Amino acid sequence: MTEIESFIEWVISLVSDNLYPGVFLAALIETVFPPIPSEAIFPLAGYLVLKNEMSFFHVIGLGFMGGTGATLGAFIIYLIALKLGRSGLQRYMKFAKIKQSTLEKADRWFEKYGDKSVIIGRLIPGIRELVSIPAGIFCMKPIKFLIFTFIGSCTWSIALTIIGYYLGVATIDFLTF
Repeated sequence: MTEIESFIEWVISLVSDNLYPGVFLAALIETVFPPIPSEAIFPLAGYLVLKNEMSFFHVIGLGFMGGTGATLGAFIIYLIALKLGRSGLQRYMKFAKIKQSTLEKADRWFEKYGDKSVIIGRLIPGIRELVSIPAGIFCMKPIKFLIFTFIGSCTWSIALTIIGYYLGVATIDFLTF
């Protein structure tokens, strides 16, 4: 098992064993260190709500908790980009495994859609992990960044958590049919 696989396995057990704090930490970590796919974290959380016979309200609560963790992680990246600027970031991109072409794609996205690209970008895999960088480089206002990131992150997290919940329901219905 590779180090990344071990790390992902640890994150999955973190969510399974500590539902609300686990989702918060997993979303925070996933945003700062992208090898953890949110597409695995949130559906798992939704399934755990179903499996533990918790009310549907917890699906929404976990989505907000994940959105909060992702917002904090995105804000860390935003602050780093704001502080370092483009030239400073280019020195460190290889350590974060960010390709120049990927960053240029995020830049174009931000230039085309402006501040609203943060909300939209948080809903698109591949862009969602990087949209904080151009927002910082282009000096988006921090409060606006936090609000837009929170809205986009919660929407993404809640949607994936609902999918996990309903896929669990569908699986149980299928097995009991």
